[in-house]
Amino acid sequence: MNGFTITPNLMEQICEWRRDFHRYPETGWTEFRTASIIAHELNHLGFEVQIGKEVLTEERMGVPSDEQLEACYERAKNTGAYQEYLEKMVGGYTGVVGTIKGYKPGPTIAFRFDMDALEILETNSASHIPTEKGFRSLNEGVMHACGHDAHSALGLGLATILAESLEYIGGTIKIIFQPAEEGVRGAKSMVDAGVVDGVDYFLSMHVGTGVPLGTVIAGTNGFLATTKIDATFKGKAAHAGAEPEKGRNALLAAASAILGLHGISPHSGGASRINVGTCIAGDGRNIVPAHASLQLETRGENSEVHSYVHQQALTVLEGASKMYGTELSCRVVGSAKTCSSSDKLIELVTDAAKTVNKLVEVIPLTKFAAGSEDATYMMNHVQNQGGLATYSIFGTTLSAGHHHEKFDIDEDVFPIVLETWLATIEQIYVYESGKL
Repeated sequence: MNGFTITPNLMEQICEWRRDFHRYPETGWTEFRTASIIAHELNHLGFEVQIGKEVLTEERMGVPSDEQLEACYERAKNTGAYQEYLEKMVGGYTGVVGTIKGYKPGPTIAFRFDMDALEILETNSASHIPTEKGFRSLNEGVMHACGHDAHSALGLGLATILAESLEYIGGTIKIIFQPAEEGVRGAKSMVDAGVVDGVDYFLSMHVGTGVPLGTVIAGTNGFLATTKIDATFKGKAAHAGAEPEKGRNALLAAASAILGLHGISPHSGGASRINVGTCIAGDGRNIVPAHASLQLETRGENSEVHSYVHQQALTVLEGASKMYGTELSCRVVGSAKTCSSSDKLIELVTDAAKTVNKLVEVIPLTKFAAGSEDATYMMNHVQNQGGLATYSIFGTTLSAGHHHEKFDIDEDVFPIVLETWLATIEQIYVYESGKL
């Protein structure tokens, strides 16, 4: 690659960052330690650093309770977080953006990396590499089981190379570290805060997803639009034997809603999904249940289908509540759009990946209709303002599937990611010069 250099020492440092983040995983909106370390490193590299409310609006979805935020904040303080950055993230404003400008004019390119972990108890099996090598999660019940620790470390690796290559950079490069991707909660707030305003090229990625090591998928289409809903039914308690008629049964309202939700008719315009993941209700066997809560999600292949299934779900919830005389409250705790990668940027990433060593295969485009991803908010915004956006997949060998207690990745994917992204920057500059 012309100008950009990846050293063995940097690859060792990326592995160290990744394993440190893996050892101290933090869930969405509580990434205090992770974000403070990222901000510290970016500042040390000479990036303009924005953090907290500079890159997130106050309107955020699925924010934990004040008590949980405070506990996680204190935990971060005691496990190596940088206090000067922690103070800017009080209340769970854990986003970070690093911006660097080159010596030459050019476009604005943005890379997005997510940071959050999952509420999963990591296995302590001796054969599990994080256990064997001493970087298993120290935060019991929380685990990097999706690869976001690798994403964060790769973002810092990319930042390190760019900081040492200003003479080769044309225009502006932003590196966006997004909180709360799990549950699709964080991206919308960053978009609303203006983080991707003025971006000409937007690149996002994921390692793994069942793709073998050595394979790069340049663009991904087919993410399902989704909304995550917390629904609460408030009824009235009564003695189940002596005065059952005086109660209003919230559990029956919730149960009726569950059956109705899973009975929503499909839409002819595309695939849809609905799932009720939890139901918590009642206080005892001889008490008419006065409260019940559901956690559910709706998904659709396109905006029309998702709007249909979402509205049908709300109708079912309201009908079930009225049938049993309860009060219903619904709260949206996450959402994402559907989006397609830009053809031209797919082409540029494909051409870039073909120059990378150790690759087995480059696939220009695939359809990923199995799940949702809130990077689509950023992609849509960039495309709507005339820019190009893509979502790439970098294959790597997995010890178990995503969101599994034995999840781990092969770190040999790291140079493949960096070489592809650096070559993509160069492809963008060649493309831009041809437009002049």
